[in-house]
Amino acid sequence: MPVRNFALLRAACVVLLMVAGASAHAAGDVARGKLLAYTCLGCHGIANYKNVYPTYSVPKLAGQHPEYLAAALKAYRSQERSHATMHAQAASLSDEDIADIAAYFAGEQLKAGGATTGTAPSKVTELCVACHGKDGVGIIPDYPNLAGQHGDYLERALLDYKRGARKNAVMPGFVSTLSEADIRAIAEYYAQQKPGLGTVARPSFWFTR
Repeated sequence: MPVRNFALLRAACVVLLMVAGASAHAAGDVARGKLLAYTCLGCHGIANYKNVYPTYSVPKLAGQHPEYLAAALKAYRSQERSHATMHAQAASLSDEDIADIAAYFAGEQLKAGGATTGTAPSKVTELCVACHGKDGVGIIPDYPNLAGQHGDYLERALLDYKRGARKNAVMPGFVSTLSEADIRAIAEYYAQQKPGLGTVARPSFWFTR
């Protein structure tokens, strides 16, 4: 079986399994999430803010699937994702806290089916579109939206999957076939797609004006 067809078939099987469980996600309380997220906004509420070391852009969260954000926070909490600051932030959060914070940050969702910008690299067509779409909008809530995300963040995330710093049942099998040049091309392509993810604005207080 050709590599492309095998990859698409594997992704399709995973999609069917995840769709079956997608309805189990409970909607979070946005108002409560806003209160809980005040420390998160110190990084995620500043446009183009950088992780100190290694240096890469802190991800945009506005427009992301709340189910995916909740899964990511749980992965940081359990250290399935390696990031000391994020683990410290997530370690004390309950599942309810996580659902509420995710609902707050997600906000209005991106819509699939928009026109694409630029020419998709061959690896996007072969490996990525089955889950993330050509326009960078995840086809089910468990798959992240990539459209408009910082390119350097996407590159870092893919490298972390390749190196094992992020644990995931699906991604390692895909990224293992990618060179660093492939990863960079994929990241740059999805970063330029519009409409895309945005930065959640921090609340304005009198002493910050």
